[in-house]
Amino acid sequence: MDFSQLSVGSKIKLGDEVIIEITQIGKEDHPSIVTKTFGISLLPSEGLFCRVIRGGIIKKGDSAEIIA
Repeated sequence: MDFSQLSVGSKIKLGDEVIIEITQIGKEDHPSIVTKTFGISLLPSEGLFCRVIRGGIIKKGDSAEIIA
C-alpha cells in the first residue's frame, strides 16, 4: 500500500469487514522530551494513528485497500 496517498480522514478497509480511519500521521515532538534525550527525538515521525469505524476479525494475509 502506498502510504503517501493517505491523509487524516482517509479510510482503509482491512479484510472483508474492518474499516479504520486515519486520525493522525506521525507524532509531534514535545520540547521537554527532546531536551531530556540530548536533542534526539524518541517519537516517531511516521506511522499511523487510527480509530476503528467498523470492527471485526482480521488475520495475516487479509487485503487492505484505501476506500476514502
